[in-house]
Amino acid sequence: MLKFYDKEILLAHTNTRSGELKFGEAAHTVNSFQELAKHPQKYVLLGIPEDIGVRANHGKPGASQAWQTAFSALCNIQQTKYCNAKNVIVLGEIDCSQQMQQAEIVDTTQAHYLEKLGELVTQIDHLVANVIEKIVACGKVPIVIGGGHNNSFGNLKGTSKGLGKAINCINFDAHTDFRALEHRHSGNGFSYAKENGFLNKYSIFGLHRNYTSQAVFDTMAKASSTIQFSFFEDISVKNISNFTEALQEAETFCTQEHFGLEIDMDAIANMGSSAMTPSGFTLEECRRFLQYFSANNNCAYIHICEGAPNRELFPGQVAKAIAYLVSDVIA
Repeated sequence: MLKFYDKEILLAHTNTRSGELKFGEAAHTVNSFQELAKHPQKYVLLGIPEDIGVRANHGKPGASQAWQTAFSALCNIQQTKYCNAKNVIVLGEIDCSQQMQQAEIVDTTQAHYLEKLGELVTQIDHLVANVIEKIVACGKVPIVIGGGHNNSFGNLKGTSKGLGKAINCINFDAHTDFRALEHRHSGNGFSYAKENGFLNKYSIFGLHRNYTSQAVFDTMAKASSTIQFSFFEDISVKNISNFTEALQEAETFCTQEHFGLEIDMDAIANMGSSAMTPSGFTLEECRRFLQYFSANNNCAYIHICEGAPNRELFPGQVAKAIAYLVSDVIA
């Protein structure tokens, strides 16, 4: 189920000021997919307020809060010729309230606790894929704010169905999220998408060696013609390759066909996230990555996920970081 946002919701989150025009005042809203198809705007903003997939992957909760905090921050950035909110339709949010409530009452001590959460993740998969398919079928590019990285599966499924073919994906991430096909969680969205024929070529940008198992490396090696990755350590520690070279390598591998763009905020050093890290890319490098690939005409969707405002070092930084990333896409 989708909660459509109207202009009143945007304005309720906007601190208006005389002589200024802000995102919340300039961005558009619609009340149906039929109306969406008629609008000329390219980008569609969508929130997924859940963290069940993170918890089902032994992770720490908090990503469910990212959408609302980021939405408020976005509503208050400036509308100018350099930051064009008029090119955005704020669609609303996936209603995950039922699944979130059910997740809270699952007994954490029972033997199949994680599997029970996985069943709820599967329900959210269906919701996300359905909405994404409709957005893509309207000829728009979704900008999705999660939520856990489990939602990569719904993004890939929905985009693939909307375009009528499997798509490629570039993932800015410390992890592959290509784990075993067990219960659904935030660590196997891409492996499930690959298994189900929604994902063709897959590139992981900035993979951390310390947190990738040999089993995952072995699995990827079996599909080496369609899976490519660069190590964070090779780019930022050992200087075996530089950032630009890694961008170009992923570009050559994935961007000749439609591709999805995934941003996991746990790849950014000291960013509040479900798997917060002291060693990672800077926010400026993430912005550079996102701006580089989102400008490509074959970019079919953008997903920014795993931000957890409850885990940030300084309040409000996750929300502002997401607002910067979105503004880099729409500028």
